[in-house]
Amino acid sequence: MHEDDEIDRLMGKLTLTEKVTLLTGADTWSTAAEPSVELRPFTMSDGPAGVRGPSWDERHTAVLLPSATALAATWDEPLVERLGSLLALEARRKGVHVVLAPNLNLHRSPLGGRHFECLSEDPELTGRIGAALVRGIQAHGVAATAKHYVANDSETDRLTVDVRVGGRALREVYLAPFEAAVAAGVRFVMAGYNAVEGTTMTASPLLSAPLRTEWGFDGAVVSDWGAVRTTGDTAQAGLDLAMPGPAEAWGEALVRAVEEGHVTQQAVDDKVRHLLTQAHWLGRLGGALPRALPPPRSDTERALVRRAAAAGTVMLANRGTLPLDARSLAKVAVIGSHAVRTRLQGGGSAGVFPTAEVSILDGVRSLLRGRAKVVAVPGPAPEGPPPPLDAALCTDPGSGAPGVLLRVLDAEGNQLCAVHRASGRQLEPPLAPGAHTVEISAHLHPHESGAWTFGVAGFGRISLRLDEEEVLAGDFPKDTDDPATIHVTPPVHTAVAELTVGTAPLLVARRELTPGTGRALVVGAGPPAPDVAVALEEAAQAAGEADASIVVVGTTEHDECEGRDRVRLALEPGQDALVRAVIAANPRTVVVVNSGGPVEMPWRQEAGALLLAWFPGQEGGQALADVLFGRSEPGGRLPTTWPAALDDSPVTDTRPSGGRLDYAEGLHVGHRGWLRALRTPAYWFGHGLGYTTWAYEQLTGPTDIRAGDPFTVCVRVRNTGGRAGREVVQVYLARPGAAVEYPERWFAGYTAVHARPGEAVTAQVHVPARLLRHWDEEASRWRTEPGRCRVLAGRSAGDLPLELGVELGGERA
Repeated sequence: MHEDDEIDRLMGKLTLTEKVTLLTGADTWSTAAEPSVELRPFTMSDGPAGVRGPSWDERHTAVLLPSATALAATWDEPLVERLGSLLALEARRKGVHVVLAPNLNLHRSPLGGRHFECLSEDPELTGRIGAALVRGIQAHGVAATAKHYVANDSETDRLTVDVRVGGRALREVYLAPFEAAVAAGVRFVMAGYNAVEGTTMTASPLLSAPLRTEWGFDGAVVSDWGAVRTTGDTAQAGLDLAMPGPAEAWGEALVRAVEEGHVTQQAVDDKVRHLLTQAHWLGRLGGALPRALPPPRSDTERALVRRAAAAGTVMLANRGTLPLDARSLAKVAVIGSHAVRTRLQGGGSAGVFPTAEVSILDGVRSLLRGRAKVVAVPGPAPEGPPPPLDAALCTDPGSGAPGVLLRVLDAEGNQLCAVHRASGRQLEPPLAPGAHTVEISAHLHPHESGAWTFGVAGFGRISLRLDEEEVLAGDFPKDTDDPATIHVTPPVHTAVAELTVGTAPLLVARRELTPGTGRALVVGAGPPAPDVAVALEEAAQAAGEADASIVVVGTTEHDECEGRDRVRLALEPGQDALVRAVIAANPRTVVVVNSGGPVEMPWRQEAGALLLAWFPGQEGGQALADVLFGRSEPGGRLPTTWPAALDDSPVTDTRPSGGRLDYAEGLHVGHRGWLRALRTPAYWFGHGLGYTTWAYEQLTGPTDIRAGDPFTVCVRVRNTGGRAGREVVQVYLARPGAAVEYPERWFAGYTAVHARPGEAVTAQVHVPARLLRHWDEEASRWRTEPGRCRVLAGRSAGDLPLELGVELGGERA
């Protein structure tokens, strides 16, 4: 029987109540089962940095990939496709059927707090890299999810913000990556929290047109978690699945709405059919079985993640410092708190507990072991709350094992549950009936005497005691409905207490489980912060005595995190002072920036070399060492333009006014906006250096093109350096003097080539016809304006030495 006929047959066996039950989750991560049609539940998990699975538990680890910005920085679709396959195999091993990735929102403003989880500023690059991830995930019978549809490009008031964006910019910029994902066969699309032009996305007509009617999307549309807040409008729209479940806005309310004629039976049937179709593809319907699962190979997976981190590392500048020669070095200074505790991933719902954590200090030590002495200096302490308790600092007071004791108590203080855990970060403590209080206790073993800082994160009534002395107590009411803040990154409350080396004080932190505030409890502790002047002096001395120094600076979870936008691009003053002190002491200094998005680098012209590591994933330290010492090429190119200072950026606003966020810049996002404003950034979109040099010699291609036809140009480049390398050849378009408004120029395609020293190679760059068209808002259709078009080729949006004139013909009758 044909699949459609079989699904029609199964639909006929379901009552209205049974159908509606299938349209909301059974719990936080899984859909409902229906035995009468042999439908088994399918499970979803966050991505794209890793597949966490259905629980937040440090005992259930996952392979941690580099951040999405790092993946886009590879400009390498086959590599990203392989990483998608890795995610799919992880999902299969964890019993996950749908991965909530890729995130196709854009870097509209450099202050966007979730940029690390998005790919780039450009719709074409985002679409190409996102489509590669979709293909990789879905090659192994796991579904990908394109999110967050659409214009969910910042975090401030993201649950309620009404984005006002013109029809042309919406079509050409913000919808374009989702169209690419649909063309790649994506099985799920996630509707965002935000509204567009006054209508919340879970009820938006955009879920039908262009998604289904024009693009031919035949998958299922799922809500972001908690985004369905009304019944009739969302049910009548193109949304298919409300998560998590059971969702109050649908369920019995939706059954009544259908019975009373407010929602059509056809709307419900369409949703059920979409979900059954996906369940069949996933092997969760009838007798269908999932595909065979390849055996795990952790060494292969780690090697791939290591390669990806190096491929996404961007060398922004090099003044003859890199690569370092391990054979000629006797002493190397590795400096900065981010070197010792490298930030491997961003904050928020995409976070995982990695299978490994290799810091940059670890990576350098490993590579230089037996060759050179490595001196580590932490520098000034980072601002913000202390890190969660870990096994190196404390022991379980019950068993004495490294880690903490997690208990759940009832209202009378009776123990309902007690388990040993390795970390003070507990986002989902096991709850039993009658649970009233979550408690974390541990004996501390301080390695330093002095004033330690303690932090307890959560909402409601909280207390912290040290050897029966109360050091923190208060009632901290919930001040947000954002699920990421409530369940993943609740606010931290801090206190200071004296600890002495050789003692083992008992820490007991408690949090009452106030309804609606989640169950997360996070307890942290940090040693006394060193005097900044002393820390800078120690760093400078270490750098001055070393043959080369590596200083690592970056952002914290409180700079870049889901649920809030950034308020600055500047690093902490202590970090800027650290870089300058180290450079002054040793000009042979490599500065490594550990962030997911742009930061200000006022010392960038002074550094011997400047590397952008992003959030490099679990093998980041090994990969950075490979790049620093020339074992790997720094393969990355910027997927977003980096300003020298925030005030230079053409678009900075992320904060709504009166509930509305106006995308007044229209088409002019990213490098387009910089070109329109006649401003020069610190580093252009597409910029990145390797360990060789290139000459751009010739650009050839057709001089006449019919509207609606793609075309290909050939760019000859020559490796003029002394080492084999990879070059990302980029092509841009411009329409000077056109009657229709266009960006000054816009990105149109790229091809990566490899060449030996002295060798010339030709890159063939394909330009899709869609990049020559524009959306006619009055006619509600695509048009291609005839006339002159400039094709430009080079290394970045700001370095385009070659040009070709093309005459674009009129549209076919």
